[in-house]
Amino acid sequence: MTKLVHPELSYKIMGILFAIHNELGPNCNEKHYQRSIRNKLLKEGIQHKEQVKVGIKRPAYIGTYYLDFVIEEKIILEIKATPRFSRNNILQVLGYLRETGLELGILANFSRKEVIYKRILRGFNS
Repeated sequence: MTKLVHPELSYKIMGILFAIHNELGPNCNEKHYQRSIRNKLLKEGIQHKEQVKVGIKRPAYIGTYYLDFVIEEKIILEIKATPRFSRNNILQVLGYLRETGLELGILANFSRKEVIYKRILRGFNS
C-alpha cells in the first residue's frame, strides 16, 4: 500500500478547486480561476505563495520557472483551463518538483465539465 503524501492538505486544496469550479463554472480564463483560488486560500487561512520564481540551474542558471502556487511550502499547485492535460503539463510539474525539492505537485485543469486533477510525485513517473 502506498502512503499518500500530505493527504489532509491535498484534500483541502481539492475542496477549494471543486468549490471554485461550482461557483465559476467552465469557460473562464486561467487567471480568473487563479484569483479565485488565491481568495479561497486566504479565506481558509492556508499559507501560500503565488507566481513563485524558481531558477533552473543545470549546471548553471539557464532560466526561470513561475509556479502558480506553493502551498504551505509543501505542495505545488499548477492550474490549467484547457480541454485536457498534455504530457508537457505533467513534465512541467515534474520539473518544478525537481527544482524546488518538494515532493508533491497537483496539476488541476478546469475543463468544460469538471475539475480534472493529477497528483504528481517527484521521482515517480506516472
